[in-house]
Amino acid sequence: MATNSDQLHVHARSLAPGLLPSLVRGLGPFVLCVIIAFVLQAYIKPQLQAYTAKLVLDIGVNIILAVSLTMVNGFTGQFSMGHAGFLAVGGYAAGIVSYYGSMRMFGSPDTAGGMLSGMPIRTPEDLPWLTTGDTLFFTSLLVGGLVAAVLGFLVGLPSLRLKGDYLAIVTLGFGEIVRVLITRTGPVITPRTLRDPSHALDGQLIVEIAQRSAQGNPLPPLILPATEVPLSSAITGTGGALGFSGLPTYTSLFWVYLVAGITVLVAYRLKISTFGRAFLSIREDEIASEAMGVNTTRYKVWAFVISAFFAGVAGGLFAHTLGVGLTPQAAGFQKSFDIIIMVVLGGLGSISGAAIAAIVVTLLPEYLRAIADYRMIVFALALVLIMIFRPKGLLGVSEIWDKSLWRGWAGWFRRHPKEKGAKRG
Repeated sequence: MATNSDQLHVHARSLAPGLLPSLVRGLGPFVLCVIIAFVLQAYIKPQLQAYTAKLVLDIGVNIILAVSLTMVNGFTGQFSMGHAGFLAVGGYAAGIVSYYGSMRMFGSPDTAGGMLSGMPIRTPEDLPWLTTGDTLFFTSLLVGGLVAAVLGFLVGLPSLRLKGDYLAIVTLGFGEIVRVLITRTGPVITPRTLRDPSHALDGQLIVEIAQRSAQGNPLPPLILPATEVPLSSAITGTGGALGFSGLPTYTSLFWVYLVAGITVLVAYRLKISTFGRAFLSIREDEIASEAMGVNTTRYKVWAFVISAFFAGVAGGLFAHTLGVGLTPQAAGFQKSFDIIIMVVLGGLGSISGAAIAAIVVTLLPEYLRAIADYRMIVFALALVLIMIFRPKGLLGVSEIWDKSLWRGWAGWFRRHPKEKGAKRG
């Protein structure tokens, strides 16, 4: 005879979704991200001018940075000001893997990607979509994200016991420490310097190279093969204050918007999960969360680690962009402030708000170039006016798909009839 518990168990199993609906719900959004990224790269990018395509690419990178910082500043209510430090760590780690990995695998740091990395302009049409170089690039992004995540854990574990202004000062100091340490690194090891182990060109070698070039002969053979570059030299050979030059340019709209879509998807699913609800409870009232048994330090560190991982991946994408030099100045405290502006402007805790603000903050200065002498003044004034009239940001804590958001915006533009009647009475 079946007991009540057995009957409840059978009833619960009957209510569970089938395998196919579960797969569609679980993998469907990821597949959609892949399709959107592929369409952008294969069909939309060829229709865009180089300048417009670069802007679209910058928007994607900024969306990743803004949404990743939202996981800390928005979800847990912390105030991190060193997000550019994780951008720099991830970018340099990814650059080391792709640059010196290319020298070991291909004998040259040049780009060896397929059509998804934007190569069909300079390569034959039968080039495959993905190549070994793309695999190396994808690996470098993962390495950059993991290195940034580990550093986020090491920084976050002691510092996230702090709150408010103290946490902001600590994270800002971390970003500056990273920038200063990067400036102390050595010069980039190139195939040219490998031909001259002293890293200096004497007059005789310059004359020999010129003569061989005029005769159409190759350069002198490598004295130290690229496959024998010491690991310690590769880690420290990132260019110092001059920046990491010569990186292969794998970054394309496909990779940027694939990562951007995954970042938004992870942030959304984190927000609606029980794990993410703990984040939000810390933001609303940390003392009450601790009273209910939430390990606030553990969850804040996790938020920091996840945020740092995606910032590191964004750094890898930024480092491998055509025409962008990876320098310590490009990932300084000004970059951290720009990311904070995106998060606050979009609304603390709003994923879609951070994405929209990233678009606005990226495009507005470009459209104001017509008034070059005053564009930053107008840009700052626009931000001030937005924060005066929308102190909680464009979307507050809501998302663009929430019905309550649209009702709130409608009430902001026109008062409710009942309010008018109450005032008359």
